[in-house]
Amino acid sequence: MLIRDRGKAYALHDRCLHRGTPLSLGASRFGRKSFSRQWFPGTISCGYHGWTYDLASGELVAALTDGPQSPICGKVHVRTYPVEERLGLIWIYMGEGKPPPVEADIPKELLEKKSAMSGRFSVRKGNWRYAAENGIDEAHPRYLHRNSLWRFFNQLPCWTRTHVETIEEGAWISYVADEVRGQAEFPGLGKWPPRKWWKKFKGGNPRVSIRLPGTLRVRQPAWTIYAWFIPIDGDSHRYLQLAVKFTGGIGKLVFKLRYWSYIRWINQHLFTRQDGVMIQAMDAPPERLFRPDLSIIAWRKMCEQARGPESGRETPTVGELHETELKELTRDYTTEI
Repeated sequence: MLIRDRGKAYALHDRCLHRGTPLSLGASRFGRKSFSRQWFPGTISCGYHGWTYDLASGELVAALTDGPQSPICGKVHVRTYPVEERLGLIWIYMGEGKPPPVEADIPKELLEKKSAMSGRFSVRKGNWRYAAENGIDEAHPRYLHRNSLWRFFNQLPCWTRTHVETIEEGAWISYVADEVRGQAEFPGLGKWPPRKWWKKFKGGNPRVSIRLPGTLRVRQPAWTIYAWFIPIDGDSHRYLQLAVKFTGGIGKLVFKLRYWSYIRWINQHLFTRQDGVMIQAMDAPPERLFRPDLSIIAWRKMCEQARGPESGRETPTVGELHETELKELTRDYTTEI
């Protein structure tokens, strides 16, 4: 649970150690769900029996329904999590061991450059891993998003050949197009995709990169999308999207107007809802990978390495993966991931 007390944010495991009810849960006088209460500064009291925990340490400091001298006090602690605030967001470390500096997990340009920033937060069905892999999946935009309003005037490529690079001292992986084709003849079938007179083929894609922990970056020609995929449970995740323009002065105001007039609705809502339809329906493994899945394979390899590619293994290039190797990798990830 998250709570702000006297200007400072705190995070605690949302489970009272007494009977296992959510520490954040209360009940209104009309029998509806409500929130637990804070009777004393620096504490939170469970809505069931009044067990009261210190926000900073998680120590049980009072059991209100057992009186001031309750012997249980000081003997139990609810888990607390390190909290930092940057960019107007709350960052919580929920891992084991000593947390790294929060700056290590935030794209450095967001901390160093002046920018206009707006965003959207949502809860989506589907495992966070499916959502992250969708983000770095280089093939799906050319098909799934072909009918999107965001791409209404763009003729998307038919196919590309890519390789994967590690960039920015190995913190990110990114796919780069080596060959792009706008239309192709499929034997026995005909040409695809059909040409639309109002669509213009520009070639290539925005520069897409991903890094741990689950941070996606999509560099558009004039601004950048950042997205985070935050697990809730095995079947849902929180999805944070930021639209960022590195600018100052009047440029900030202009970008804010662009964002609220069309970017938020067309890109961050309608466009990503197309992804959401597929993410919540995905059922893998089993799966069968194909050539454009190189970027997904590289991301999975990064996830196997605790905090980035530190094992010395090189990220594979497209020339290193053949059909037989893709089949083998499919079997590996079917059983291991």
